[in-house]
Amino acid sequence: MKLEKSEILKALETITVAGEGKNMVESGAVKNVITFGDEVIVDLVLGTPALHIKKRAEVDVLKAIHEHVYEKAKVKVNIKIEAPAAQPQKNEIKGKPIPGITNIIAVASGKGGVGKSTVTSNLAVTLAKMGFNVGLLDADIYGPSAPIMFDVERERPLSVKVGNQSKMKPIENYGVKILSIGFFTQPNQAVVWRGPMAAKALNQMIFDAAWGELDFLLLDLPPGTGDIHLSIMQSLPITGAVVVSTPQNVALADARKGVAMFQQDSINVPVLGIIENMAYFTPEELPNNKYYIFGKEGAKYLAEDLEVPFLGEIPLVQSIREAGDVGRPAALQTATPIEKAFEEITKSVVQEVVNRNENLPPTEAIKITTMAGCSAVKK
Repeated sequence: MKLEKSEILKALETITVAGEGKNMVESGAVKNVITFGDEVIVDLVLGTPALHIKKRAEVDVLKAIHEHVYEKAKVKVNIKIEAPAAQPQKNEIKGKPIPGITNIIAVASGKGGVGKSTVTSNLAVTLAKMGFNVGLLDADIYGPSAPIMFDVERERPLSVKVGNQSKMKPIENYGVKILSIGFFTQPNQAVVWRGPMAAKALNQMIFDAAWGELDFLLLDLPPGTGDIHLSIMQSLPITGAVVVSTPQNVALADARKGVAMFQQDSINVPVLGIIENMAYFTPEELPNNKYYIFGKEGAKYLAEDLEVPFLGEIPLVQSIREAGDVGRPAALQTATPIEKAFEEITKSVVQEVVNRNENLPPTEAIKITTMAGCSAVKK
């Protein structure tokens, strides 16, 4: 049984919030609804901390969904109490947040070739399938791959008017809005730019784009820990980072550096977790066999060692590579082990974002200065 978000919202319109005089959706108490098959997560914001009000709201949601949508639905209700307006705190966001974008997730890897862009594209389409509004910024200036992976190589962003300003309209496919330097270069053209020019191009794609309302903007960062990463974190208050690695030691050593970069006191971007790509190989003719070609559970052990969440593993499967090459991310294939693997990982990412937003203050964009030829990072 696959539940639809529209059906859930219609059911919630039958509930009146105590003291509001309006239904739960109209009053704004329903902040988000997420569906995964027969599972439903409802995020509520109430104006009173009274225990009986919270309990009544939870019971009413469960009853409405079971009566009006599906009696066997697995429902989880998250209730947050909206605090009264307070004076600005030292933790308030600095930098240039993008209006309309709720969460900005950086997907990084310490090393190239671990499948970071493949993971990012599949996370994006899975989030879109779950009903979120999703954007993807291909921030790998020197090796852009999003246009190929989304089958939009020949597309070019158009200019649209937003108020009195001209903005780039992202290319959209599979429910994901995409911008990449690959849209502005020829396939055989190498991008030979110094850091400041690359940073300027990125800033244009970030701030001169008509992204609209997004629940998630995924940043597909280049491999390593260099100038582009600092420029991104200088420009944007990033909600959190996901690090992708394969299980072998040489990749894990660089993934460790990637996590350390985000965790530096001067940067302080929450690490949502680590994803292990190419975890094992299962031949099509031997579906019950697993061959750990690059090592076994290396990224899982690294996550435990660094005390960050392990978000899941993705097998080494030929169809994932083939799907990326033809521009249709593998997670779009229905009723397959690959779809299930990416759904589980995406659920974990969403849950870690919820945990991060509930328990941590907003991330600050860092300030960067240059002294004696070296980049120094400051708050």
